[in-house]
Amino acid sequence: MRKTIITFIIALMAMTCTAQNFNDYFSGNTLRLDYVFAGDRNSQAIYVDQLTQTPGWYGRRHNLDSLPLEGNGQITVRDAKTRRVIYRHSFSTLFQEWLATEESKSTPKSFENVFLVPFPKDSVDITVDLFDYHQKTFASLTHKVRPDDILIRKINRPQNPYSVIHPAKDTANCINIAFVAEGYTKDEMASYIDDVKIAVDALFSHATFNKYKDYLNIVAVESTSKESGTSEPGNGKWINTALSSHFNTFYSDRYITTLHLKQLHDQLVAVPYEHIIVLVNSTKYGGGGIYNSYTLTPAKDKSFRPVVVHEFGHSFGGLADEYTYSNDDPMYFPDTEPWEQNITTKHDFSKKWGNLIEEGKAGLVEGGGYLVNGVWRGCETCRMRVNEVDDFCPVCQQALERLILFYIIRN
Repeated sequence: MRKTIITFIIALMAMTCTAQNFNDYFSGNTLRLDYVFAGDRNSQAIYVDQLTQTPGWYGRRHNLDSLPLEGNGQITVRDAKTRRVIYRHSFSTLFQEWLATEESKSTPKSFENVFLVPFPKDSVDITVDLFDYHQKTFASLTHKVRPDDILIRKINRPQNPYSVIHPAKDTANCINIAFVAEGYTKDEMASYIDDVKIAVDALFSHATFNKYKDYLNIVAVESTSKESGTSEPGNGKWINTALSSHFNTFYSDRYITTLHLKQLHDQLVAVPYEHIIVLVNSTKYGGGGIYNSYTLTPAKDKSFRPVVVHEFGHSFGGLADEYTYSNDDPMYFPDTEPWEQNITTKHDFSKKWGNLIEEGKAGLVEGGGYLVNGVWRGCETCRMRVNEVDDFCPVCQQALERLILFYIIRN
């Protein structure tokens, strides 16, 4: 694995040598892009909701026109004059997950989505693309953003206090992670901070995150709720919380999410963040993690430690679930190689963990991505498969390390 990682580092360094300078195109602020993704199984569309400027930029300042992972969707920022790509971002969304449900066949719905890009110095054209399970574009929108547009909302004052839980050694070159409280009242903030510390300890008990912990800057945002806990529609329980989270997403008992992404990002104004972990004040088992969107995990459940790391594997690492259900309603197909780095259909496998097979550290074990057949994982057990293991498998460790290096290596 060491030889492969070194090769990956050299490739990144070569890429950054020819990349554009951040300061040539961007200010030190953030452009928050609020969109509405709407439609049903047969027709989908993307709409601009609102644009916001917030202080500070806490994402990467190098590898700006590159992507570490393809994702289920992408944002491309082009300089309006030269048409040069000056920033790219990839993601996944609940909207795309929902399109695979039975409900989407007959009932159109809309979903909020929020993305962050560096605030441009000059006019830019921003393109948003959504991909299907064959990585074909099924919805696209391009719109112009002028930095002097008077209707770009400016927010400079933080809504919530926050504390630094784990400082990076160099905050100018780090990965910014923000914890957000959900379902904790003002009187329960001390309990929330304790839960954050447990989650951070859980992350650092895993080899890859521990190896690069000096590059992780972790803060805890004290977003208070009027009521304690979270909504459980299956039990007829609806309560008033900061993010309006709830179980029973897509009618799955243990799938907990928030559909209110604008509320989520409103809690984070003027906070150093790029990746988000929401802790929910609940004892019920469940979780949710969406690539480059958020992790959301009940903090009082007995499986909290492994689950919060597993879900962060989704939201930060873009890792797929490795457990199986059946071959009904597949998300992966023989003619398309998954963009997630820990599963394969064997369609185009060579760049994933072929090196680990040669080293005898991994193999090809059938079953993954919810499918019993036709998808393979690298090892029998892994944090992305079961809770009862100590760490990620070598395949996931390698994928996480490659991703971290993409974020921290600069020219």
